[in-house]
Amino acid sequence: MTQTPQIPSTEPELAGVRNFRDLGGLPAADGRRVRPGVLFRSGHLAHATEDDARFLDSLGLHTIFDFRNAADIALEGEDVALTGVRNVNIPLTDPADGTEFWRMVRDGDLDLLRSILSEGRAAGRMSATYREIITTRTEDHSRVVHALAEDSVPALMHCAAGKDRAGLSIAVTLLALGASREAIEADYLESNAPHRRYRVRRGEGAPGGTSPEVMELLSPLFEARAEYLAAAFTAIEETWGTTERYLAEGLGLTAGTRERLRERLLTD
Repeated sequence: MTQTPQIPSTEPELAGVRNFRDLGGLPAADGRRVRPGVLFRSGHLAHATEDDARFLDSLGLHTIFDFRNAADIALEGEDVALTGVRNVNIPLTDPADGTEFWRMVRDGDLDLLRSILSEGRAAGRMSATYREIITTRTEDHSRVVHALAEDSVPALMHCAAGKDRAGLSIAVTLLALGASREAIEADYLESNAPHRRYRVRRGEGAPGGTSPEVMELLSPLFEARAEYLAAAFTAIEETWGTTERYLAEGLGLTAGTRERLRERLLTD
């Protein structure tokens, strides 16, 4: 039986930023591990408090990769400004889809939610999204991983909840670092911790409010499920055959670039 890798916990108490963590210590290629303090992930930074911002400033970040789209940013706001940090916005979903998604989450009535999300449709939607991001956003993922190999660390990756788009971008980066799928999954599932999960907000007067049935219907959209990540890995296999071909042909990573990436992000 394969033993699940133990992922170290290095998460500070942040009041306005959900799902923050340092990937430091995660096992990667050749018995090496991700170096602490070089690769972080989180939910959006729009609600960061002054204390949160001071902590984030203390990380010495070079680049923040924000994978939210226009609809996400309109809902939550722009990220807090940090001193001397390059902010790179790479929307990983279509803004129109984002608008429709948040309208459904915030204001959808019970009949609409049942029609779209019940009987496994919510989970199916999530798996399909993971597959689509992997197969259609290789140029974006290539851009991120190449940037990390060149000059963009320390780096923080986030989306809205820090679970799906950031989770896939972290997963792709970890694949390039030689991490096992088991290690990637273990980190990914950390987003389910109650204190990390995205706070689902319903609009005032939304039909059904936050009733148990409404929240149960919405729950698969805001959970990290192994089946979603597995759908992404399956998409890699079906499209490229192997992880190595995905990295080389899909992302255009040369052996030299991968070595530079590992030099920047890994430690013995």
